[in-house]
Amino acid sequence: MNDEQPFYKNSRVLLLILVILGSIISMTVSYNNGEIQFGSNLKFGLDLDGGSWLQVQLQGEIAQVDADPSKIIQVEFGKLLNDPGIKIETGSADSVTFTTSKEVTQKTIDSFGYGTSKVSSVPGGGSSVTLQTNKDLFILNFLKDALNADVKQIPNSQGKPLMYEIRKSVTEDSLNAILQPVDGKVVPPFRDGVTKETMDETEKRLADKLNPISLKQITITPIGTNYLLIDLPGVSIDEARKLALTPGKFEIRIQVKGNETQHVLYGDQIVSVGVPQKETGGAWGVSFELNDEGAQALRDAAIQYGAVTNPSAHFLNMYLDDNLVFDAAMNPDLARNIQTVPVKYLVATTGTGDAGQQKAKELQLHLRAGALPVHVNEVGSGEVPAPLGQKFKEQIAIAGMIALILVAIVVAFRYRQPNIIIPMLATSFSEVIIILGFASLPFIGLQLDLATIAGIIAVIGTGVDHLIIITDEVLAGGFMPPTKVYQSRIAKAFAIIFAAASTVVVAMLPLIFFMDSSSLRGFAEITIVGVVIGVFIARPAYAVIIQGLLVETTDKGEGSED
Repeated sequence: MNDEQPFYKNSRVLLLILVILGSIISMTVSYNNGEIQFGSNLKFGLDLDGGSWLQVQLQGEIAQVDADPSKIIQVEFGKLLNDPGIKIETGSADSVTFTTSKEVTQKTIDSFGYGTSKVSSVPGGGSSVTLQTNKDLFILNFLKDALNADVKQIPNSQGKPLMYEIRKSVTEDSLNAILQPVDGKVVPPFRDGVTKETMDETEKRLADKLNPISLKQITITPIGTNYLLIDLPGVSIDEARKLALTPGKFEIRIQVKGNETQHVLYGDQIVSVGVPQKETGGAWGVSFELNDEGAQALRDAAIQYGAVTNPSAHFLNMYLDDNLVFDAAMNPDLARNIQTVPVKYLVATTGTGDAGQQKAKELQLHLRAGALPVHVNEVGSGEVPAPLGQKFKEQIAIAGMIALILVAIVVAFRYRQPNIIIPMLATSFSEVIIILGFASLPFIGLQLDLATIAGIIAVIGTGVDHLIIITDEVLAGGFMPPTKVYQSRIAKAFAIIFAAASTVVVAMLPLIFFMDSSSLRGFAEITIVGVVIGVFIARPAYAVIIQGLLVETTDKGEGSED
C-alpha cells in the first residue's frame, strides 16, 4: 500500500489549483470606482472585435548643417529688433559682439534664447551686445525660426559633426536655400526620419490620447524609423482618423475686463514645450516657445488690452478643448519686455512644493495634448466590420474545440485508460485558462487576435507532447515503477521537456525584439507565456497527479488479488 500523502495535497497540485482560480478571477472580476464588477476582462484585438487600423508616417529629417554664426546674428537680430543695421564687432567660437541702433536690455536679449548676454549703451544712442553662446545654438535657433518648426540637437560621439533633427518635412534643396543667407549649407548625410526618442515620444502621446476613449486596448506598433501602425478595436475608420490625426484645440486667451476674455493664439503656434523645472524662488514652472506669429499675437494683445501697463489685472487663460486648464496674471518682467519686442520664450509658473510640481506636470501634458512632436500623415488604413470580427470569434472558438476534441481522440486511442486521459486533457485545458487569465491582467494588456489564438493552439499541441513524454517515461515498463525509479524517469522526462521548451523560447525571441509586426510579436509573446506556464506549473503538477492515480490503481489491483 502507498503511505504517502494524497496527490491532491501536494504543493505542486495546490499551486496549479490556486493559479487556475486566480486566472478565473482575473478573467471575470474587476474593480472600478470602488465597486467590484463581474464580466469578461479579456481584450480582443482588431481581428476579433472589428474596428480599424491606421498606418501613419512621422514627418521629419535628420541633417548635418553648417552656417556662419555672425551672419545668423545679423539676420535673426535684425528681424527680432527690427534693425537691419546690425553690425558685428567681434566673433569667436563662444562669443559674438554686435551693435544695434535700438535701446535694449539684457532681459530682452536673453529672452530670445541665443545665450546669456551683456548689454551696454553706445554713445550717441543704441546698444552694444555681447552674447556668450556657441555656434551650435546659433544654428539650432536659426533653423527653428526659419522653418517655424521644432529642431533638436542629436547627441553625437566626440569628434563627429553635430546632427539636427528637424521635426518637419523639408527637402535638402529647400533647406540649402534657407541656409544661403547665412552662408550655410547641408553637409551629407541628409535623410528622412526621426530619432528613436521622437518615435517613442510620438507613440506615447498618441497612446495617452487614444486609450482613454475606450476600455478596449489600442495598440501602437513602431515600424522602421518613421512609421507607426495603430490598431483601434471597436472604432470606425472615420472616428479613427479624427482621433489619431486631428489635434485637440489648445487656446490661450487674455482677460480684458471682469470675466471677459479675448482670443490670443492656438496651440499650433506653440513650437516646443519644456519639462517641469524649479524657477527662481523655488516655484515650479513649465517653459514653452511660441513661433514668430504667436509671439507677435501675444504682444499685440498685451498692448491692445493694457496688460503691459497693468499686468496683474490681465490674466492669461489656457484652454484645452474649451476647458480651462491654467490661468495666471502676466508676469511684470514679461509685460515690460513685451512692450519693446515680441517674446517667444515663456514660463508658466504653477506654485511651490509637491502641489506646484504636480500642477506643472499636468500643465506640460495640457500644453502638449493633441500636439504631437512631429506631424503625421496617413499612408495606409483599413477596417474590419464588427460582424466579421464576431464571425472570426465564432470560428476561432470552433477551431479551439475541434483541436481539443482531436487531441482527446488521439490520447484516448493511445492510452485507453481514463486515469491517464482525463488528467492529461484537464491539464491541457487548465493551461489555456491560465494563459487567458494572464492575458487579462490589467498591467499586461495582451490582446487576443488571430495570431495570439494561433499561439494558444500551438501551446496546446506542445503541451500535450510534453505530457505524453512524462506519461511514456513513467509507464516505460508497462506498470508503475518504484519511487526511486519513478523519480529517475521523471527527471529524464523533464530534461527533454526543458530542452524542447528552451528551443521554443529562443526561437520566439527574435519575433519579439526584431519584428515590427504586432501580430507576430503577439504570437511570440503568448507562445512563450504558454510554454513557461506549462513547464513550471502545469507539467510538474501533472507528474504528481499521474503518479498518485497510477499508484492508487496499482494499490487497488494488489488489494483485489489478495
